[in-house]
Amino acid sequence: NTLNSIASLITSRPETAEKAVEDLAELFRSSLKEGREPTTVQDEIRLTRLYLGIEELRLGQRLQVHWDVDEKTLGASMPTLVLQPLVENAVYHGVAQLSAGGTVRVSVQRQPDAVLVVVENPAPRTPARTGGHHMALENIRQRLQVLFGSLGQLRITPAGHLFRVELRYPLQE
Repeated sequence: NTLNSIASLITSRPETAEKAVEDLAELFRSSLKEGREPTTVQDEIRLTRLYLGIEELRLGQRLQVHWDVDEKTLGASMPTLVLQPLVENAVYHGVAQLSAGGTVRVSVQRQPDAVLVVVENPAPRTPARTGGHHMALENIRQRLQVLFGSLGQLRITPAGHLFRVELRYPLQE
C-alpha cells in the first residue's frame, strides 16, 4: 500500500513522493537495527509519525491521530519498534477499513514504576479479511516477555466499535 501510494505521487507530486521514500527508508533502517541499540519513547514517536505521514498519503482526511504524551516519558527507554506496529495495526485493521475513516488515539503515560502506552482505534462492525498473518501483537507480547518477564504486559480489549491495546513495561530512564 505504501509503495503504491508513493508510486501514484511520482508524476503529480514528485517532492511529496521523494519525502515519502525517505521516510520509508528511515523506517526500514530502524527495523534492521531492531534490538541492537536502545531507543527512547521520543525516538519511537518520531518513527511512528514518519509511518503516519506515509499513511496520510493513502488515506488523506480519513486518518486522524490524537496524541496524548506525557513529556516526562520522552527520555524513557522503549523497546524498538513496539509503538509503530501498534499504530499500524490500528490504521490497517481499523481506520482503513471504514469508509468514513476515524481517529487513532495514542497515549503514552508515566506511572510510578512503568510506562503505559494505549492505542485505540475505531473498529469495523465486520472485520475485513486482510490476508495478514496477525503476528504483530503476538510478536510484541513475546518481546515484552523476553525483555521484562511478567512486568511486560500487552492487553487487547475489543469493545464494540472500539479496539484498544495497552502496553505496559517497567520504567527505565
